[in-house]
Amino acid sequence: MRILFMGSPELAIPSLKAVREIGQLVGVVTQPPRASGRGRKLTPSPISREAEQWGIEAITPETLRTPDIEENVRRLEPDIAVVVAYGKILPPNMLTVPKLGCVNIHASILPELRGAAPIQWAIARGHNETGVTLMQMDEGMDTGPILLQRTTAIGAEETAGELGVRLAQIGADLLREGLPRLDRGELRPFDQDNSQTTYAPLLTKTDGHIDWSFTAVEIANRIRGFTPWPGTFTTMAGSRLLITRARALGEENQTPAGTIVSSGTEGIKIACGSGILNVLAVKPEGKREMSIQEFLAGHKVQPGEILGE
Repeated sequence: MRILFMGSPELAIPSLKAVREIGQLVGVVTQPPRASGRGRKLTPSPISREAEQWGIEAITPETLRTPDIEENVRRLEPDIAVVVAYGKILPPNMLTVPKLGCVNIHASILPELRGAAPIQWAIARGHNETGVTLMQMDEGMDTGPILLQRTTAIGAEETAGELGVRLAQIGADLLREGLPRLDRGELRPFDQDNSQTTYAPLLTKTDGHIDWSFTAVEIANRIRGFTPWPGTFTTMAGSRLLITRARALGEENQTPAGTIVSSGTEGIKIACGSGILNVLAVKPEGKREMSIQEFLAGHKVQPGEILGE
């Protein structure tokens, strides 16, 4: 198979490697370099850097909606395009360029969690299970027919970053199985049940702000789901405090939500809308992540203080 790969972040690299094993990688399309770091230096995407190591110059358009980009892709004569976290919606004309169309690796069991952040929202919403879908792309957002799916349990302490690494490998394995079978005509796509659709919208920094009226379980899930980005934060003594690890306790307390109930070497306990959140690790503003023991050694934490005010 002549395969065009379209992807951008680190998590797409296992799929790129799988594609290279399966067939002839004829081209790579990825996001253009973006300014990053304190110096705002232009930095190529991880997929662009990986392709460069193999002697492949990535195509890095700002938009796919130009005739010259379509013509560049047509010249590659791909049999199929594999799209993994590319970061832009493909216009209809691009979907029909490859002979077998475009397939996408999506990190959920569709039609659940269509959208930009399925890994994060699966954990934040308390799902016990998720997975990966290999789907045939159409003009909708994650609405195309399903080719293959694999499920996996979500660990009780697993963060979005950790789950993402596992799902990236599952996605690569799906490609290794699915693309040869698709090429041989052995896969029969089936439509999604749209009545079961849920959505996983793009995350913003404000999604990480902790609303202490939520239950302790909901907040603990968000802390795991929003790690490493955007992180979950509150305000303590007038400064922003990122909470990086915490557990929900079954204890009930009549204290108003957001109030520090107690603090000690076993954690800082905070009243929630229901239950108690035991904070185990934090990252103060402008400082590194630290255990709660390290934090308490340099900060006074007063029971009765209300966070977020």
